[in-house]
Amino acid sequence: MAMHNVQNEFVVDKGGEKTIIFPIAQHEKLMEDVHDLAVVAERRKEKPISYKEMKRRLKKHGLLL
Repeated sequence: MAMHNVQNEFVVDKGGEKTIIFPIAQHEKLMEDVHDLAVVAERRKEKPISYKEMKRRLKKHGLLL
């Protein structure tokens, strides 16, 4: 994931612990990436299907003409 020209800010508490502050759009993109990685991890052991099989399934469910 490439983030360009993003200036992040830090808040430091009394104990010296840093918390990063960044734009909500960047947070949303990170959450999408985390979700995508979770889906990949869940489906890691699934057997791949062919393009032909995928087309057949999409047609069967009315998602492809």
